[in-house]
Amino acid sequence: MGSALRSTNRSLEKKADLLDRVDYRLAETEADKEAIYRLRYRAYLQEGAIEPRGDRRLIDRFDDAPNSWTFGIYIDGLLASSLRICVASRDHPDTPAVDAFGDILRPMLAEGKTIVDPNRFVADPLRETRIPELPYVTLRLAFVACAYFNADIGTATVRREHQAFYRRVFMHVPLCPPRSYPTLTKPLGLMAVNFPEMREKVFQRYPFFRSSFFERRMLFERHGEPTQPLAPVMLPEFPFATVPADL
Repeated sequence: MGSALRSTNRSLEKKADLLDRVDYRLAETEADKEAIYRLRYRAYLQEGAIEPRGDRRLIDRFDDAPNSWTFGIYIDGLLASSLRICVASRDHPDTPAVDAFGDILRPMLAEGKTIVDPNRFVADPLRETRIPELPYVTLRLAFVACAYFNADIGTATVRREHQAFYRRVFMHVPLCPPRSYPTLTKPLGLMAVNFPEMREKVFQRYPFFRSSFFERRMLFERHGEPTQPLAPVMLPEFPFATVPADL
């Protein structure tokens, strides 16, 4: 038992230490955006999730949406991964997850819930194998966004074989079986977490997911166009608030 605990602590320390080498950079220049579009293409092609394309880049209509933030995650100054954060609300309901799973998510938006939809998570195929903590460091942005936007729900649109990771780390639960997803050849399932209900449990297990208000504002407040956090909405308990026993 003591050996397992020491191993867990060392793993958490490595993830936390990696944050000192990480730069979460909002893609605002054309050069940064182009690097991310090409990284997406390489990563999805490597997984067989897309067909080859002549332009060797992957971009869609959500990249320029007013409720989208695309980040490059740089480690030691080099682009290692990327994640796009989309925020769905009654006023801005259009995100990839809502587009693919509207039958489940649109009724929640109609009730006034705020949904943080992290998507287009990709990692450099060459660097990912050398940095096993990279998924944790990258997806930390999803919890940072949930805190900034006072999210009611955090979603994850993932392949079936990746669902165990999201259940274990972020306490997501599946809402429906995998289905076709725009631009990808492999089906994705919808998972979700009740962020207000579960965040402290996640933070207790992974304290490096915590963030300061300063960090949240620096990441999501657009230059010259301040973005105010959405007001929290008091709602009844969600049907997926309880974590399955196997977690």
